[in-house]
Amino acid sequence: MAKPEASKSETPSLARTPLFDLAVEQKARLTAFSGWEMAVIYSSISKEHEAVRTSAGMFDISHMGKFALKGKQLREHLQPLVPSDLTRLQAGEAQYTVLLNPQAGIIDDIIFYYQGEDETGAQQGMMIVNAATRSKDKTWLLANLENAPVQLQDLSPEKVLIAVQGPLATSYLQPLVQGDLTAVKAFGHLQTTVLGKPAFLARTGYTGEDGFEVMLDPETGVQLWRNLLAAGVTPCGLGARDTLRLEAAMALYGQDIDSSTTPLEAGLSWLVHLNSQGDFIGREVLEEQKANGVKRRLVGLQMTGRHIARHGYPVLADGEVVGEVTSGTLAPTLAKAIALAYVPLNLAKIGQPLEVEIRGKAYPAVVVKKPFYRSPNRSK
Repeated sequence: MAKPEASKSETPSLARTPLFDLAVEQKARLTAFSGWEMAVIYSSISKEHEAVRTSAGMFDISHMGKFALKGKQLREHLQPLVPSDLTRLQAGEAQYTVLLNPQAGIIDDIIFYYQGEDETGAQQGMMIVNAATRSKDKTWLLANLENAPVQLQDLSPEKVLIAVQGPLATSYLQPLVQGDLTAVKAFGHLQTTVLGKPAFLARTGYTGEDGFEVMLDPETGVQLWRNLLAAGVTPCGLGARDTLRLEAAMALYGQDIDSSTTPLEAGLSWLVHLNSQGDFIGREVLEEQKANGVKRRLVGLQMTGRHIARHGYPVLADGEVVGEVTSGTLAPTLAKAIALAYVPLNLAKIGQPLEVEIRGKAYPAVVVKKPFYRSPNRSK
């Protein structure tokens, strides 16, 4: 006997951020994403995308995991969990990096913000992780820090996170923030006040543009969103966030990188600091790959025509399947179809002709340099 379809009341409920009602109010189109009900489009992907590239857009990213870390020699205790040298970070600096398993597979990509020492000499930091991996990351961190004098506080349920991105992000945010935002360098961050309330602000983002990510309490977050909306900042959904990050060739966890891909395969060799630090989980695998080369690499593809290569589509060379597309779209800024794909190392060179199979037919593509788009507005 066939199992009856679940009624709406029986469907597992999706989590909602404290800004969810604002998305409904603004008649955003909603979608399920990593267990959350999120805005995917407010007006149109192209309009939202263009706003971030030319002016300013804002994203509700409150679904992201937010961990506050504190303890004596915090950086040194975190060091064995990542391939990047955290000990060189000064207060107010941050490092994009990855948590690795023993096979050097990527558990998650994260940003660690080092906040310096408090009056007791304990080091403090903030870690932002992906929404879908928050629980897994927390378990992994606690297990590996079990014998370390480090406290982890999960701020995810109690804090809002808003990304304000684009060349005019500073001018829109500045009137609402205490302190000079122009003094904050790329990947810089500080504790400040927004609309008179405490906030954590970082010059980071996931769009390839200059901009900031602001973490604050829900009530102030709602006020900040309304203030920015009234000032003319464009609300943006997950659709534009995806096209923006793909133009900038920023990896999406679960598609472009996962626990079966290493940072060297994923083109993230710049965050693997083999010469500047001691042992870390997965080091032996990365040393072997560094010495002998990887078998495959994540490359940028540009379609010769406007046919769009989507996630999961086969990549062909001489009629044979050699890889698979991980992400693909029609890039609004470039007006070209672009994609990321894993291919054998011998086919990963710039200019290499390949094909992508789309609905049973092969269409020409070429390996191109990443990122596909580099903004002239990025903060240095």
